[in-house]
Amino acid sequence: MKKPDKKSALQEIKGVDDTPRLNRSLIDKMSKKRSLPKVNKLVEQLLSGDKIALSKAITLIESQHPKHFNLGQQIVKKCLPYSENSVRIGITGVPGVGKSTFIESLGKLYTKQGHKVAVLAVDPSSSISKGSILGDKTRMETLGRDPNAFIRPSPSGNNLGGVARKTRETILLCEAAGFDRIIIETVGVGQSETIAHSMVDFFLLLKLAGAGDELQGIKRGIIEMADMIVINKAEGDNMNQARLAQKAFQTALHYYPPKPSGWLPKVLLASALNHQGIDQIADNINKFIQLTKKNGFFEKNRLKQNEYWLYETVNQTIKDNFYKKPKVYQKLKKLLEKLEKKEITAFEAAEILLSS
Repeated sequence: MKKPDKKSALQEIKGVDDTPRLNRSLIDKMSKKRSLPKVNKLVEQLLSGDKIALSKAITLIESQHPKHFNLGQQIVKKCLPYSENSVRIGITGVPGVGKSTFIESLGKLYTKQGHKVAVLAVDPSSSISKGSILGDKTRMETLGRDPNAFIRPSPSGNNLGGVARKTRETILLCEAAGFDRIIIETVGVGQSETIAHSMVDFFLLLKLAGAGDELQGIKRGIIEMADMIVINKAEGDNMNQARLAQKAFQTALHYYPPKPSGWLPKVLLASALNHQGIDQIADNINKFIQLTKKNGFFEKNRLKQNEYWLYETVNQTIKDNFYKKPKVYQKLKKLLEKLEKKEITAFEAAEILLSS
């Protein structure tokens, strides 16, 4: 048998050497570069409107690492005197209603008017993988390039209703950084609206005409919380259906008791894609703020929200500390095994756990 030629592809040749490993001194240098930021320096940069510093501060308060949490709380405390100088707008609606397009259109209008806009878009986290897409920056590409806008998508995590637990503290940081229009986009899955309503001044509900949910306006709940209902995608062949939906919601609103703010909720039409009706919506939001500041509801509502979040924080902390106790963890594990074997009911297990 003929031996293979030395130049043949069948001839084994020596491969490249392995990439040399990083030495310890280089790793130490890299670690130092990733060291935690100085609080005073970061706050100084944030107060000057530095969006990178703002992003770093938000990352710290969203982190579950104890060191990051403590730094985040220090930053929030130092920024507190410079906060609460904005209008907070909550926007919700079912998936597909056009929330991102609407927010981008409204945000662009605000920046043209000289405002600084922060959009806190909460992405739903998977209950299985715990992951989030965090794609709002790609959906609001034009607004994302605006120097007077800041978009921060945050994963909802396991928090009730899908609103990120740290959203309220993020609002305070954005206000300290000079953003005077804070827009909060909720997941739009039901319970998140209640939490979002507890942290905004104005609550806007986006609806679609012809989607089969017009009769939902008759039910209590989210409609009762809304300060404005906007029928989005009111354009082209959908215009007639949009007008019918507008009348249906206007009629439904008459069955609700007057709002403590003294404001009569409006039902407006808009085409966010074509930037139609956005001016009228912004004007009505301004009228709401003027009215509520004049009659004292604005400050009263914010004080009520602060009290609400005080109790929420206490309740969440108690809950977290309870489950972190080693004895509780071990007891819970045993009770779950009994529950699986049907030796005990869920209510009995809960009583035993709480009494321990």
